[in-house]
Amino acid sequence: MKNFQQNLFIIVALSLCGLCVYQWYGQTLQRNDIQKLEQTVYDQSAAIQGYTNSIKSMDRQIAQMDARITELKAGAKTNADSVITQRREINRLQATADGLTNQVGEYKLAVDSLQGKLKDAYGGIQKQNEAMKELVDQRDEFVKKLNDSVKERNDIVNKYNDLVSQVEKNQTSEGKR
Repeated sequence: MKNFQQNLFIIVALSLCGLCVYQWYGQTLQRNDIQKLEQTVYDQSAAIQGYTNSIKSMDRQIAQMDARITELKAGAKTNADSVITQRREINRLQATADGLTNQVGEYKLAVDSLQGKLKDAYGGIQKQNEAMKELVDQRDEFVKKLNDSVKERNDIVNKYNDLVSQVEKNQTSEGKR
């Protein structure tokens, strides 16, 4: 009988554990569903808030656009007045421009004569440049000749130094004998 009670107790305990596991699994599924629903509600609330903010922003933009349209209409009226004033000014300036055109013609003649003088001066500068090039070439030729002469003298000095050293060797070798 003891075995029966123990077995019964074990079966009841295992059944109770199975029931707990089943309830736990069911509650887990329910929690997941609740979280999904809460996320949906949160997303919808965020979307509603975004739409509300967007509507407020658009209302502000519309009010600003209305104010800007009013400013532009006032600006257009001012511009029309300015156009009339500017046409008067253009007519006055056209008369001044005609007078200045005559002065420009005189300046063109003066510029042409100065350009002729500049061309003459440029020709003289080119001649001077050519003379300078010739002088530079002559100087380079002279320097080359001078360098060649110095090289020849250095060779002579080296030969002289060699000869002196040979004479000294000969004298020291005769003195030792």
